[in-house]
Amino acid sequence: MDLPDSPCTRCGACCASLRVDFARAELASEGGGVPDGLAVDLGAATCRLRGTDHRSPRCAALVGRIGERVRCAIHEWRPSPCREFGPRAPLGIGDEACYRARRRHGLPPLGA
Repeated sequence: MDLPDSPCTRCGACCASLRVDFARAELASEGGGVPDGLAVDLGAATCRLRGTDHRSPRCAALVGRIGERVRCAIHEWRPSPCREFGPRAPLGIGDEACYRARRRHGLPPLGA
């Protein structure tokens, strides 16, 4: 899926900064869309996106170069925490978590 140009497709800092835990019900094997191979089991009810729990986190579904051009390989199946994160439309201004992730990668705040 080719997404339209946006602050997110030019960034990817959140996908390489944040731990992503989600409900097991979001796994493909449980009727959701997240491919099971991209999940790390955390228990009876919770999973984590593979790669997001590393010392230098980077989601295994992130493709591309941070700050230049990125895409999520599972965008249409991404878990709910990923769906809830992003710049506030129509302003394209990120929240504090977005700012921290961008800072971590040497990127200026959106709108700067």
